[in-house]
This record gives sequence, C-alpha cells and structure tokens, in this order.
Amino acid sequence: MNIRMLETGDRAAWEPLWQGYLDFYKVALPADVTETAWQRLNDPAEPVHGLGAFDENGRLLGIAHYIFHRSTWSPTSYCYLNDLFTVPEARGKGVGRALIERIYAEATAAGSTRVYWLTHETNEAAQALYDRIADKPGFIQYRKAL
Repeated sequence: MNIRMLETGDRAAWEPLWQGYLDFYKVALPADVTETAWQRLNDPAEPVHGLGAFDENGRLLGIAHYIFHRSTWSPTSYCYLNDLFTVPEARGKGVGRALIERIYAEATAAGSTRVYWLTHETNEAAQALYDRIADKPGFIQYRKAL
C-alpha cells in the first residue's frame, strides 16, 4: 500500500470515495461544496490536507482529510482528522489504520501535539480500530447549524 498526498490528477479516483463517505453518513452536499473541498485539499496555502491509500495497481482504497489549527490550550497546533473513508472491500485490512498512522507522522512533523477526530456513536466497526490506536477522552459534541 502506498500512502501519499492527494494530487490534482487524483480527482476522478477521489470523488467516488468522497461520495461514499457522504452516503455513509447520509449527507448530501451541493456540488460547489465538493468543489471547494477539492480545491482546498490541493492548495498549499490551506491548512487542509488530503491523503490517499493506493494499492499496488494504483487503485485508491481510502482517503483521509485533516486540518491543522491553533488551540487556546496549547502553544502548538492540533490536527483534526476531518474525514476518513475506505472502500468497503478494503475494510479490516489495515487501510484506515495506515492512513491514521500517516496523519500521526504528518502532525508530528508539523509540530502538532494532538490528533483528534469524531465518529458517529453507531459506527462500531471504526470504533473497534480507534479504541486500539487512540484514547477516548469522553467529550460529547454539541452543535448548532447556522
């Protein structure tokens, strides 16, 4: 497996996984939001980054998007794992873990002192992995759409 930064030429491979991620969470986004996300992932001035996990034939098996940001709790930056998705046939085969491990490495190289993410309480398959590779601090998310 080859984990690397997504490049502009990966759009056709990325978009079905992006849509699969949205479908998994039962979310529909306008096309302009997807376009903006893709543009941000490919803009070196943005704090948003994208990784792809490719098999030996160059097929995209998984994607991960992450964001560096400041925190009032630390003089360093934190890294938020915004999106993680693998194609169904790659699940349970180390793709998600490899993407997260690469994000840990990218965050360390950038001087971040924390990587964190959210998942839905019903996503038990993902939680089985997350419970092995990270701590669950017990925080509950609240939100209001504006």
